[in-house]
Amino acid sequence: MASFGLQVIRGLFGLGEHVAPSLAGRAAFELFCRTPNVKRPTEGERRALAGAAGFMTEARHHRLKHGAGCIAVHEFRPEPGRASGATVLVIHGWRSRTEYMRALIEGLRDAGNRVISLDLPGHGRSSGRRLTLASAVETVALAQQWFGPFAAIVGHSFGGAVAVNAVSGFVRGTAPVPVQRLVLIAAPCAISAIFTGFSDMLNVGPRARAAMSRTVERVAGHRLEAFQGDRQLAAVPVPTLVVHARDDREVPAWHAEQYADAGGHVRLCWADGLGHRRILADDGVVREAVGFVDSGKSDLRD
Repeated sequence: MASFGLQVIRGLFGLGEHVAPSLAGRAAFELFCRTPNVKRPTEGERRALAGAAGFMTEARHHRLKHGAGCIAVHEFRPEPGRASGATVLVIHGWRSRTEYMRALIEGLRDAGNRVISLDLPGHGRSSGRRLTLASAVETVALAQQWFGPFAAIVGHSFGGAVAVNAVSGFVRGTAPVPVQRLVLIAAPCAISAIFTGFSDMLNVGPRARAAMSRTVERVAGHRLEAFQGDRQLAAVPVPTLVVHARDDREVPAWHAEQYADAGGHVRLCWADGLGHRRILADDGVVREAVGFVDSGKSDLRD
């Protein structure tokens, strides 16, 4: 049963659909972009952060000015004598942060890569309480200016969608970020599907949804329905590894299948039984991702 607060919100959006659909659509968009309060972690999040405290001391920490706030960037360098000369960008998902990407970061670093990990706006040690796809892509472009070029980008969940949009240059006002390899782990392909699930939960009606799409177009330069990762990858044939679990309840498996349909440059690897978040810490997934990134280093040297 929905909480009382959710019932009230659903009632308000139901009323807004009939009285002021444009206003309701803009309000729904702002709710969608609202990030969790990082100062109020759950008990599980507290334990995870405490467990990663030592790991985070191994990084060099940077802060970049972005819009009205600052972006936290964490730089993990390989041991002296093991550096390959390649730099890899790692992007976490919604309600996540660098600490939760630890296994991937350690695997990439131990293979000789310099790893740059972002805390997206409103997440981790970055400031703010709002995140859009456009602002996330802007932070990737900013990181590329300061720490690039990147041999590869590895993105989990929303971070994978950010990576695709950054590499394709699909968001208005941002140039494509050049890379040799992409790794997408449990990443959504159709952004509109995420909005649909969110709208269904809040009882956002069709006219208000249309207003949401217009707001997306104003912010990012395209209507919501245009943000299709498979089409973006088809237009930019960067070798891509897609890793997904068929039992993922947050991002259904058909998203991975759509990515795989983008062309022969996309390889799909199933990691069944690992869901949406456990997939990040799996040794087999880490080996697969690191091996795929390493296979592109010859391209970088050439």
